[in-house]
Amino acid sequence: MAAQAAAAAAQAAAAQAAQAEAAESWYLALLGFAEHFRTSSPPKIRLCVHCLQAVFPFKPPQRIEARTHLQLGSVLYHHTKNSEQARSHLEKAIPQFEDVKFEAASLLSELYCQENSVDAAKPLLRKAIQISQQTPYWHCRLLFQLAQLHTLEKDLVSACDLLGVGAEYARVVGSEYTRALFLLSKGMLLLMERKLQEVHPLLTLCGQIVENWQGNPIQKESLRVFFLVLQVTHYLDAGQVKSVKPCLKQLQQCIQTISTLHDDEILPSNPADLFHWLPKEHMCVLVYLVTVMHSMQAGYLEKAQKYTDKALMQLEKLKMLDCSPILSSFQVILLEHIIMCRLVTGHKATALQEISQVCQLCQQSPRLFSNHAAQLHTLLGLYCVSVNCMDNAEAQFTTALRLTNHQELWAFIVTNLASVYIREGNRHQEVLYSLLERINPDHSFPVSSHCLRAAAFYVRGLFSFFQGRYNEAKRFLRETLKMSNAEDLNRLTACSLVLLGHIFYVLGNHRESNNMVVPAMQLASKIPDMSVQLWSSALLRDLNKACGNAMDAHEAAQMHQNFSQQLLQDHIEACSLPEHNLITWTDGPPPVQFQAQNGPNTSLASLL
Repeated sequence: MAAQAAAAAAQAAAAQAAQAEAAESWYLALLGFAEHFRTSSPPKIRLCVHCLQAVFPFKPPQRIEARTHLQLGSVLYHHTKNSEQARSHLEKAIPQFEDVKFEAASLLSELYCQENSVDAAKPLLRKAIQISQQTPYWHCRLLFQLAQLHTLEKDLVSACDLLGVGAEYARVVGSEYTRALFLLSKGMLLLMERKLQEVHPLLTLCGQIVENWQGNPIQKESLRVFFLVLQVTHYLDAGQVKSVKPCLKQLQQCIQTISTLHDDEILPSNPADLFHWLPKEHMCVLVYLVTVMHSMQAGYLEKAQKYTDKALMQLEKLKMLDCSPILSSFQVILLEHIIMCRLVTGHKATALQEISQVCQLCQQSPRLFSNHAAQLHTLLGLYCVSVNCMDNAEAQFTTALRLTNHQELWAFIVTNLASVYIREGNRHQEVLYSLLERINPDHSFPVSSHCLRAAAFYVRGLFSFFQGRYNEAKRFLRETLKMSNAEDLNRLTACSLVLLGHIFYVLGNHRESNNMVVPAMQLASKIPDMSVQLWSSALLRDLNKACGNAMDAHEAAQMHQNFSQQLLQDHIEACSLPEHNLITWTDGPPPVQFQAQNGPNTSLASLL
């Protein structure tokens, strides 16, 4: 009897083992099929989900069950709109094993943010950070994620604190590479906050860490790109266009080095080093972008257009394969700069169509619109000035001021709004005096930007000129010239020279006027700045007439006529576009459709 019982038990155990083995082979096969369907081209998501759901009836081991919940949650989150089921599966994965719970917490917090449930995401990430200290990769990744969440909420203080914690943790676990990433990210936020006294020692430390770190060449060069991008943008924010050139040259050489390096498949031995700042292709676009920013500020507009075209072509290729939000941000910033170039070079119709393109990009992303609404209205204000719609320009600049708390942008808008009021005469005297006092370059100028301070001197000079206070105007304009020459600010130099030339002409000092207008014309042709060329050619015509130089006067008159015709034709084309109606938009998201104009309804007098 005992032998029979033992045999029966052995048979039952063998049957159970065979059943378990069969079940294991089934769910392993289902997981294999699911991965096959997920990685198919195109992905077969519905079949992938069916296979993963079919795993659970086989009662797999807890670890397999937890990972299957994670996979299902991930697939549903990334490939479907079924956020409720995705959330349910991710929540079931979180209480499980370490290699599952941290990834599930990371994904679930992303899902909460997508659903605007930020308050649910924060405690989830904080708890995951608390319990992940023995898992360096996930601890660092979760710290980056929570810091990014605080940054998106514009809570830069909390974000900086977390990045500081991350830098210290990376140092303790022996990852100088990731320590540098945390510190550079913190430096970026401190620059955004204008905490320059904290930025300088931090960047110095970062520079030392980057130079001393010996590791993967691509990772080392990517750290150098990050470091140099921060340095270049810091200089450009300060309006120091000439001083930035050595850093910009280093950055351009660095990106060329990266483009020649091959990606190593060897994984770092320290799991805390498993991070990349940006893909190589994104870094290339970013370097193009800061080069465009420099060229725009310096007044090398043809160079700015060349690099913008290259960057936009690269972006179009990347966006076919990559839907990363940062690519849309790069595209908008590039368009913002090229639009300003077009307005200066006399291509208003093209600029208006590109403004419309920015509107379309912002319609696709509420966050992008929130970050760029003030810039968009500023661009519309500049367009309105270029087509002499001064009331609309005032409305656009006023809207932009209401939407921004960025000090440099605020100063830029106020400077342009003041120039609108100056051109409008006595209509806005009280408001104008108030604005000029707020951007007084002789006293407490609100920002540290060299370029904006030089522009404020120019606007004061323009105001004094319109008031007939010529000596005062000359003092302001000479200050602008001194500052713009110091940092190669070519457009401000050209504008100051032609206005000084105009003042000397009015005062009857024709020789001194000629000494100002001729270099202004040469510089304006080099930029090229159509408005300054138009102004300079008119002055040269009148100067040569007054001096009895008939042939030179005729040549200048012919130039003036050519510039007038080009600007007039572009003006009519721009005002006839349906997008011209954007000038009346001052509230809410950008309009989706535009009604066609019957014809231009703006004054052309200022162009002739």
